[in-house]
Amino acid sequence: MSHSELEKRRKEATPRGVGVMCDFYAAKAENATLWDEQGREYIDFTAGIAVLNTGHRHPKIVEAIRKQLDLFTHTAYQIVPYASFVELAERINSIAPVSGKAKTTFFSTGAEAVENAVKIARAATGRPGILTFSGAFHGRTLLTMALTGKVVPYKVGFGPFPASVFHAQYPNAVQGVTTEMALDSIERIFRSDISPSQVAAIIYEPVQGEGGFNIAPEEFVKGLRDICDRHGIVMIADEVQSGFARTGKMFASDYYPDAKPDIVTMAKSLGGGIPISGVTGRAELMDAPEPGGLGGTYAGNPLAVASALAVLDIIEEEKLCDRASRLGSELVEVLEKAKTTCPALVDVRARGSMVAAEFNDPATGKPSAELTKQYLRKALDAGLLMLSCGVQGNVIRFLYPLTIPDAQFKDALAILSRVLAD
Repeated sequence: MSHSELEKRRKEATPRGVGVMCDFYAAKAENATLWDEQGREYIDFTAGIAVLNTGHRHPKIVEAIRKQLDLFTHTAYQIVPYASFVELAERINSIAPVSGKAKTTFFSTGAEAVENAVKIARAATGRPGILTFSGAFHGRTLLTMALTGKVVPYKVGFGPFPASVFHAQYPNAVQGVTTEMALDSIERIFRSDISPSQVAAIIYEPVQGEGGFNIAPEEFVKGLRDICDRHGIVMIADEVQSGFARTGKMFASDYYPDAKPDIVTMAKSLGGGIPISGVTGRAELMDAPEPGGLGGTYAGNPLAVASALAVLDIIEEEKLCDRASRLGSELVEVLEKAKTTCPALVDVRARGSMVAAEFNDPATGKPSAELTKQYLRKALDAGLLMLSCGVQGNVIRFLYPLTIPDAQFKDALAILSRVLAD
């Protein structure tokens, strides 16, 4: 079948609300390489939107799933439990950046994890309010859309949204938002919108994902911890995109050892390509909901659990945290060099291999989504697949598999250098 015929079928069979970036179809993938239906090869710097820190089809993940296929594929854990679910929870509890005894439960998607973290916080505190931040992205369900701090395209036409959700400022040096301003905006909300005694949780991303890979300053996270401690508020860290070695540590929250969250949400690279998410938190909080209050038909599916256990082994055995730091440094060096000849490139941000490049129109100094799209298109034409992000769509984010071979990584950096030079 021709590409044009397949495109016609797609448009007739699927809604336009499912945005599709690429004008080709995947046929095969291996580690950091993806092939389309015409046999053309691409270096994948998207990793399925941060899902494939361990690469496409890692042999250990494939083998783990095959073994589980020979046993059973589904029972619904809350009907007939299985030991692998418990084992994965134990392993996550041992590494999660929360204080004291931790407990973990699993779901299917990042949005599910966030919704259930909110449920847990409300059950534990008896309060309704949730604070989140501008530029945040927490999902596409009704509640997580309310939490998300980016209107286009995620919230247009889908309101009204659940009440008792309030957005504070998130620190952003490029936009002139300081840590002090961000923390003051929380206090303004307490004065004008909702009493802190009615706030169940503050949810934040240690590194904003869709918001542009904005990194939370240490003093900001400490400030959040202090506010939560003073008012009995649950502090939730959304690590759906930043978890599992992407930032050079297992979780981005590990960079703030003196300001640990009470609950952590996770998904994406936990499953290595198989849908699974989780919520880990302090045991007394996690036990707040009544039996039956948490769960889901596919929550912690056996195939996904098997894959996740393999992911944890791979991260440890292949030292992917160290590798994330090294590869990120090499990429930042290339981007910083490019700034000298690319006036549109105004900022480079990085935490390990969670790296972003921000672009403004040199003529106006204003954020330019159009220019960013041009760079992405040129890279794609040269065989390098990348993604944009940012509230104004003017940021390129780099999400290559951490298992990418060194030679292929250097080839990708060479393509990137040529694109930015042009």
